[in-house]
Amino acid sequence: MVRQFAPNLRDLGGHRTADGARIRRRLPHRSTALDRLEGDDALPFARLGARTVFDLRTEPERRAAPDRLPEGTRRVIVDVIGDEELGSPARLHGLLDDPRLAATILRDGRATAMWTDHFRDFGRLPTARRAYGQLFRVAREDHRPALVHCSTGKDRTGWAAAAFLLLMGVPEDGVMTDYLASERFLQPVLARILRAFAEKGGDPDLIRPIFGVQPDFLRAAIDEMRGLFGSV
Repeated sequence: MVRQFAPNLRDLGGHRTADGARIRRRLPHRSTALDRLEGDDALPFARLGARTVFDLRTEPERRAAPDRLPEGTRRVIVDVIGDEELGSPARLHGLLDDPRLAATILRDGRATAMWTDHFRDFGRLPTARRAYGQLFRVAREDHRPALVHCSTGKDRTGWAAAAFLLLMGVPEDGVMTDYLASERFLQPVLARILRAFAEKGGDPDLIRPIFGVQPDFLRAAIDEMRGLFGSV
């Protein structure tokens, strides 16, 4: 089963638009990183028939966990945050090994504030604008079926999926439902991360916002997009 190795992999099709249409299934997909797909484990993924995989991760993330893709699948790098952000996921994830430093950096609700700001960056950060612009320009018919992913498939990928669904005319409540579904699919992963952090002496509530999803995160990205551009 693909979700055993890519737990947040799902079809973006099937959502109903405001005019009553439905987005075609099995053309756009979203996912976590695909570094665990190899051998027989890759067969269920291969059946999706993805022609192109868009990787939104930074170079250090790609180097640490390179995608393992079926032969013939194209990989397109669209790095959203590069190395410009002090609060980038790649850097904050390093706090898992240092609960004392995490307590200093993330105390007093700072994790929520930082992640809200991180979602605003999807509209205002130059690297993000270039990456998402490239994603939507390149994802032509000959690239589909396509899949977009980052590391956990909920933040950078969450905004890619949200922007796509908004562009297709899905009402905002439907877009939010898709975004929040990551909490359910990633729950086993989140539980392991929180448990390991607690075993090192850390407070799981400090890091929970970083590894979960919250409505205010997506609302911040949508508000930033509308403030800068008016509409998707």
